[in-house]
Amino acid sequence: GTGDPPNVRWAFQKKRRSFTWEVQANNRAHHEQLRKKSAFCLSKKKYAGNAIKTAKYNALTFLPLNLYEQFHRMANIYFVFVILLQTFPEISTLPWYTLLFPLSCLLTIRALRDLMDDIGRHQSDRNINSRPCEILSGESFRWQKWRDVCVGDIVRLHKDSLVPADMLLLCSSEPSSLCYVETSDIDGETNLKFRQALLVTHQELTSEESLAAFDGKVTCEEPNSRMHSFTGVLQWRGETHALDGERILLRGCKLRNTDTCYGLVIYALLDVRSQPAFPYQIFLVLLATSLCLAIASGFWAKMFQEKHSYLAALYKHTTPAKQAFFSFWGFTILLSVIIPMSMYITFEFIYLVNSFFINWDLEMYYAVKDIPAKARSTSLNDQLGQVEYIFSDKTGTLTQNIMSFKKCCVNGTIYGKFWWWQVGRDCSWVEARLWLEVTLVLFSSLACWEAWGTWKMLDSNNVGLREAVQQNNDPVLREFLRLLALCHTVMVEERGDQLVYQAASPDEEALVLAARSLGYVFLSRTQDTITISEMGVKRTYQVLAMLDFNSDRKRMSVLVRDPQGTIRLYTKGADTVILERLRGRGPNQDFTERALDHFAEETLRTLCLASKELSEAEYDEWSRRHRMANILLQGRACELDRLYEEMEQDLELLGVTAIEDKLQEGVPETIQLLKLGNIKVWVLTGDKQETAMNVGYACKLLTDDMEILEEKETPSLSTSPGVRFQPCVLSPKDTILQTGEVLQKKGRLWQQLACHGTTDPQEQGSLVEKAFVDLATSCQAVICCRVTPKQKALIVQLVKKHKKATTLAIGDGANDVNMIKTADIGVGISGLEGVQAVQCSDYALAQFCYLQRLLLVHGRWGYLRICKFLRYFFYKTFAGLMTQIWFAFHSGFTAQPLYEGWFLALYNVFYTAYPVLSVGLLEQDVSAKKSLWFPELYTIGQQDKLFNYRIFSVTLLHGVSTSLTSFYIALWAFEDHVGSRTVGDYESFSVTVATSALLSSMSMQIILDTKFWTALSFLMVTASLLLFCLFSFLTQSIDAFRIHPAGEDLLQGPVSGTSKGVAGDGMDAIPQGGHQAPVSLQKICWKARRELEPSVELRTHVPRGSFHRRSSYAFSHQEGYAGLITRGESLRTKEPQLGEDRPCKQPRGDQITIFYPHFCN
Repeated sequence: GTGDPPNVRWAFQKKRRSFTWEVQANNRAHHEQLRKKSAFCLSKKKYAGNAIKTAKYNALTFLPLNLYEQFHRMANIYFVFVILLQTFPEISTLPWYTLLFPLSCLLTIRALRDLMDDIGRHQSDRNINSRPCEILSGESFRWQKWRDVCVGDIVRLHKDSLVPADMLLLCSSEPSSLCYVETSDIDGETNLKFRQALLVTHQELTSEESLAAFDGKVTCEEPNSRMHSFTGVLQWRGETHALDGERILLRGCKLRNTDTCYGLVIYALLDVRSQPAFPYQIFLVLLATSLCLAIASGFWAKMFQEKHSYLAALYKHTTPAKQAFFSFWGFTILLSVIIPMSMYITFEFIYLVNSFFINWDLEMYYAVKDIPAKARSTSLNDQLGQVEYIFSDKTGTLTQNIMSFKKCCVNGTIYGKFWWWQVGRDCSWVEARLWLEVTLVLFSSLACWEAWGTWKMLDSNNVGLREAVQQNNDPVLREFLRLLALCHTVMVEERGDQLVYQAASPDEEALVLAARSLGYVFLSRTQDTITISEMGVKRTYQVLAMLDFNSDRKRMSVLVRDPQGTIRLYTKGADTVILERLRGRGPNQDFTERALDHFAEETLRTLCLASKELSEAEYDEWSRRHRMANILLQGRACELDRLYEEMEQDLELLGVTAIEDKLQEGVPETIQLLKLGNIKVWVLTGDKQETAMNVGYACKLLTDDMEILEEKETPSLSTSPGVRFQPCVLSPKDTILQTGEVLQKKGRLWQQLACHGTTDPQEQGSLVEKAFVDLATSCQAVICCRVTPKQKALIVQLVKKHKKATTLAIGDGANDVNMIKTADIGVGISGLEGVQAVQCSDYALAQFCYLQRLLLVHGRWGYLRICKFLRYFFYKTFAGLMTQIWFAFHSGFTAQPLYEGWFLALYNVFYTAYPVLSVGLLEQDVSAKKSLWFPELYTIGQQDKLFNYRIFSVTLLHGVSTSLTSFYIALWAFEDHVGSRTVGDYESFSVTVATSALLSSMSMQIILDTKFWTALSFLMVTASLLLFCLFSFLTQSIDAFRIHPAGEDLLQGPVSGTSKGVAGDGMDAIPQGGHQAPVSLQKICWKARRELEPSVELRTHVPRGSFHRRSSYAFSHQEGYAGLITRGESLRTKEPQLGEDRPCKQPRGDQITIFYPHFCN
């Protein structure tokens, strides 16, 4: 615990206003009284309960909420709008079920899917909320459920139990109240992490009575999504104690290696909770088409009225503009079936099944660890076939992430796998090589540590190094090994007579194991001590401060007091940050830097080790400021970084370590295939440039015929002395690799950039970004080294921004998450660094080599299938339904439907869905083996050759030509060339056109173009034809018309339509049996019942004396129906007398009826 100095108290009071989350221990009543504002003037409890609720619905809210969510989709709103239009008889052209039936199927399928998902969420919620836990009630702990936990409660946890809520660790059964947790359920990291209680709570809260009397108050930040940071203070007994993330147990963590711990609940549950695109282009095209046809309808009506003025009374209550208005909505309804509603469900189904194919691929199954490939996203299969850039991590992705200590350099001595040598102060690197002692080092077996019975194979048992350690005459070597045993965050657990280490990274574990093999054994740690054995002598060091590693610092330090009372700082980190913090150039620094380069050339991972000694006065002053910074609520992290930077200065270099990480199997072959497929691979790593380059050569990313251009050389390409290239995301040591020819061409671009002369920093930065991307993307390969996780994501973002290409990022660790999320496609490797990368990825693989099959086989097939599916779906839609438009030219643009209603309802659902679905699921142009033999085939997807605007236009023209052929050949075949030259049977004509379009668009085209036939493909095509025959028989059979004869269709119900007036030229004599009668005539008859119309005088509209005067008898432009009359086939049994009342009947298919409005009373 710390005191509360006046200046600290003032700083705390100044900053606390921004931190409004206050938790009082053992005080539920206080928390229940606090409320916060909600919507309108309402309020709700400030502190939520702990019951998780991820389910969206219950029995009462499922139907309304699910419909509400589904109608957030623009497509569903459009279809409902069209269905509502169908309820108006004046504009309705289709039966209500033509759109309602497929829409109902769509909504039902999605609702059932959401219901099944929600049932699973309900079950998961019940299981989680019912987990048992011990909550302090009064002065004893009682078993309750997770849902009963409240803010301010004190909870007792046992080994291997899950943490029920975010808690402040108060104390534990471990020494110094350490607590070991596993966070794999939160961030995917499988290594153990330690948490530690405050010293004051560790010392004071030692019994249930003291816990019941605990009344501390925690003030901290509001609940947020920053999982790895926490800022707050604990006020208790008049003192203020700093709280950070090391004191917090997060909900979902699992307690490990700790028998019992106690925590104060800080936060109860926090709950955090998307929509497909709508084809606006097709929608706009249909509206434009409807508008054009409506305008044509208006012009046609105007011409008809002018041409047939004797029917003026027929159009007394309507105008051409009004008729065009009604026709527009009629055509909107009629053409709405062209928007393929079923395409949404079919798309989802195709994506889902193709994802299953990836999961089921035994060629991507890693039997060693029993890890199959996993498609975590089901909507990116086609993009897998269009990847142009792959951004890959190195460690754990290209390499195995199994570290072994290979070499080190200590005090001018290199201990290596084959040689070690001693170098004098003034000797050169060449002279050092001449002084090599031929001493073979066997890095094969590791002697066990007899005291603990631990035995593990490593490559670090250097005979020369072991002898040097045993001689114990080099103080620098002792400090070097002591640093390896002290400066780390490794956890140790005793299992019987063995020590088991749990490290945050394989590098740390390798270093600690190397120190153990050389006699410096890490034994245990407490809150403020760490115990090691130095050549059999047990020593305990007091830990004064731990300056932890992060991606920005690139180093970690530990400040300790040895048993003799000396205070020392031990630091390890990247050479770029350690070398610049040294006190001065030591006698062996030049040699050590050359050794670093030598290790990097051998693709080894290097770390620099340094230390310094502090006086008591220096430590006291720094410690005082460190305590003050620790209790700040705002700006704490910045102040601590400043103090860490101040402490980590004037260091003395001890040496460097070199660790080997071997390549994964099949990496070189995979990169070769990807390069042949025109996929560019970029490696983004935090290693040294030399290490990254040599790994590039080892995995065949780089070849000897390439010219290597370092980024620091790019300014020389510019002829302007005043402008220098400074990428915003890369350091001067990053590497760009490309051929010399491309380099010369791109040099001109850099010269133009340098001479641009822009002064706007933002514009100049954008130009430099674009110039860098243009240069880098012209390379055969790019390696970016010394990059942080944030910089990895920025590089991916730059390529996406300036190249508009499909990008894929692949990695295995938490430092790759930003890159994976930024790329279009993220692939996680199930490696040794947990599963956080997998949890954030779209696809999970066990090995990098499986990427070739994921892209070159599944990706290319997925792209091929989706493109063919889209082409045939649009083609069969245009070919089958565009005939409605051609029919409008022969029906006076009256929006009269050509097809019977059930055909339109079932066309996209049953008649044509299955053959197209078989193409989307099963089509292959070549086998998987040939796809890998010829990776050049992959370029088709990169160039988007199978579906683009040109392909869509060709598909549209193909469908239009097919519809024209189907319609006009049937029209010509049905014309009576002997008699009146009119079509004799409307129903048969429409069925013939439908059959022609169906056979040509569905069967023949798909049968001719399918390249991979299976039994399922044949079954789908056959089933589609049989369904068409079955439903056609049911809807068009004579028995159906016998049951429901005359004026109404059996399946259609009461007729209605938008046919205005008398039918036009060409199709004006088509019998209308079974279809709609002209609705304008119905309206006129209805109005005629209310008012008596005057007699109509039939007279010529041409003035007397005109050359064009005709007899009023000759108003027919075609042959009459004398033949029908003489044969008696159309004679009525009784004709009504003039003035006699009779209803206006709908015309039957075998009747020709002339309507006179004044006959209808």
